[in-house]
Amino acid sequence: MIVNERNTNTWSKIGSRATFGLELAEQAKSVDTLMVLTADTSTSAGLDRFKKAFPERFIDVGISEQNMMGIAAGLASEGFNVVTATFAPFQTLRCAEQIRVNLGYMRHKVTFAGLASGVVLGTLGYTHCCIEDLAVMRAIPGLVVLSPADGAGVVKAVNAALADPRPVYIRLTGGKDNPAVYTSDFDFHIGKAITLTEGDDVALIATGTMVHKALSAAELLADQGIKAAVIDMHTIKPLDGEKISQLAKSTKLLVSIEEHSIIGGLGSAVAEILAGLDQAPPLLTLGLPDAYEKTGEYADILAYYGLTAEAIRTKVAHRLDQR
Repeated sequence: MIVNERNTNTWSKIGSRATFGLELAEQAKSVDTLMVLTADTSTSAGLDRFKKAFPERFIDVGISEQNMMGIAAGLASEGFNVVTATFAPFQTLRCAEQIRVNLGYMRHKVTFAGLASGVVLGTLGYTHCCIEDLAVMRAIPGLVVLSPADGAGVVKAVNAALADPRPVYIRLTGGKDNPAVYTSDFDFHIGKAITLTEGDDVALIATGTMVHKALSAAELLADQGIKAAVIDMHTIKPLDGEKISQLAKSTKLLVSIEEHSIIGGLGSAVAEILAGLDQAPPLLTLGLPDAYEKTGEYADILAYYGLTAEAIRTKVAHRLDQR
């Protein structure tokens, strides 16, 4: 699908899951080997249109996620370009062994999407939220891990994943009315971060839904005379170490921002790069704590844990004042 203002407005309204389904239906027109599997989530994954248009290329395995990954690996071994989709904790944590063996170890090329990751399903509790998937998936050798910022990012991520020979995890965050970061076409390459704004005081390195929050926080910081670079780190693995190294030389503070546990996700990946440098500025890691605590409405959870533009501004400004 074309990335333009009209489409990005639509994708923003319908959210990342529905956008994901629309893009797969579009891809099926040109990718003859595309097969899509779900675990009783065709509507939740926005795949009803795909299911109707390409019934012979769609399989609903029911609520049996581990079986779904086994079938996906088998289809991949026969030359199909396979995509699976279900809610993030079931796609990643419930299927961790199948992903490790069939995709990581055996290197079968499957693209698997984690729906509604982060805390957007907070009213259902932490059985349906997922704050651990980045940590687990990036620890498995051979996997690519993508975390798009908005609808346009989802479209680009699906395109890139289907074209890449490696197994790819796409983490979908946010709900409906998800703010757009991109309203016109842009270059998206796996492993290459996108610089959205320039600044030499602080670098806000964000992923998923937090990219838009970082842009808003940068505007608030500018009102205080603080110049912030904003980076869309859409690829968690392989991480853009070159970009991190550049930012370490050009800014006074690095800040990682993610809708994920502060253990094992983007912040940890950035810290691993910084640890290998001779000199590096401090790293402030913002995300969700090591706890299953606050549940409820999405916006309330983000506010409770300080993942709003105002809270990010306050924490960054305070940390800079301490230098």
